[in-house]
Amino acid sequence: MITLINVFTVDPVNQQRLIELLTAATETSVIQAKGFISATLHRSTDGTKVTMYARWQSMADYQAMRDNPSPRHFLEEALSIARFDPGIYDVVRTFTRADA
Repeated sequence: MITLINVFTVDPVNQQRLIELLTAATETSVIQAKGFISATLHRSTDGTKVTMYARWQSMADYQAMRDNPSPRHFLEEALSIARFDPGIYDVVRTFTRADA
């Protein structure tokens, strides 16, 4: 499994639009892709960042989704209003409260 933590830097006036674009891409295409496990979308309270945490079965599955033209127009518009700093990670450890 791989984890992607993608941080987008955006002008605060465009933060909501970026969230809408990433939501649309995920709901209409990404969520149906082979190997997709989950994604969580975050917004910074100062309006300057949007972060997506996503889990995939494999790098090959993630790359196949990236090669799919279906979500491309959402992602192209997103990149026209935000700077993108992607990262691919391996989960080392998860911490959870015992009473949670």
